[in-house]
Amino acid sequence: MAKSVAVLVRERQGEALRVAAGLTLGVERVEVFVLDRSIVDTPELRGYLDVLKEIGVRVATNCVDNADLELLSNAELARQIVACDVILPY
Repeated sequence: MAKSVAVLVRERQGEALRVAAGLTLGVERVEVFVLDRSIVDTPELRGYLDVLKEIGVRVATNCVDNADLELLSNAELARQIVACDVILPY
């Protein structure tokens, strides 16, 4: 049975994005949701985001400050998150 994992990004952004990238090696579907804050613009985080986007991982947010991410309403984020089999909060 295919598994889907939602990675919720808040305080530990680097760890969350690193884990999300690693999960793509063994999980059918990984989705990343950046909640309530902007991504800190560092080379490390930018690299993780670039890799995730390049391999087709959905990266969405509810924060308008994240201009390069898919912007979703809180209601839509909630629907997308609960549709996943596993939720990993960071």
